[in-house]
Amino acid sequence: MTLAILPRLARGLSLAAGMALMLSGAPAQAQSLTPDQKKAVTDLIRETLLKNPEIIQEALVELERRNTVAQAQAQRSAVTAEKARLVDPATSVIVGNPQGDVTIVEFMDYNCGFCKRAADDVRTLAKDDPKLKIVIKDFPILGPDSVEASRVALAVKSQLQGQKYFDFHTRLMATKGRINAAKALEVAKEAGVDVERAKKDMEGPAVRAAIEDTVALGDRLGLTGTPAFILGDEVVFGAVGPGPLKVKIESLRKCGKTECSG
Repeated sequence: MTLAILPRLARGLSLAAGMALMLSGAPAQAQSLTPDQKKAVTDLIRETLLKNPEIIQEALVELERRNTVAQAQAQRSAVTAEKARLVDPATSVIVGNPQGDVTIVEFMDYNCGFCKRAADDVRTLAKDDPKLKIVIKDFPILGPDSVEASRVALAVKSQLQGQKYFDFHTRLMATKGRINAAKALEVAKEAGVDVERAKKDMEGPAVRAAIEDTVALGDRLGLTGTPAFILGDEVVFGAVGPGPLKVKIESLRKCGKTECSG
């Protein structure tokens, strides 16, 4: 906002404040502006905006900033409220160090291109940080193929645990093209899974409930895409690379927050 328009805005604010004070103490029947007062206020606002249209742009930018801050605060509160559900083994797969001192939760979709890129980042984190607990949440939001792939993956977890499951998961992520049940079962068979058992398990109520629970949880957290990583009470969207995630992990170890002050 330029300094030249400040006096005019100040006069407008003074006028508005004066009117507010006058009206606040007036009886109800007198709490309306006269036609001349209404015209004066309207003319002042119109003249100011026509001469300085950048005010509107500045106001919109400020509104967007406030909305972003409010959304982030609401998301943090939601993450805190859902702490237990985020790491529920009934609806998740836990890899890395199950007793790790820091937990990273990933909401992913097997047909998400950015998730495929982020799979390498997660593998790097697991390799470089033996104290890291990794929680994988199947969040199939990219169509029926994704739902099928997640159903297979969740069925497989009863046969593969720990590093064996993580190897299966990363191989499935690296599969080219759309991943559906058939492709997921091929990868599972290569990993030594009893495919017939997996086919039966993927149709079971536990698998369906796990996916429904995770999708509902993602909605409550305001997740609008994948991958979405949760560290502490912060949500990090996208394949940001291992570097930024490592910084947040070390901050959590140092001060319990993803960003340490001072």
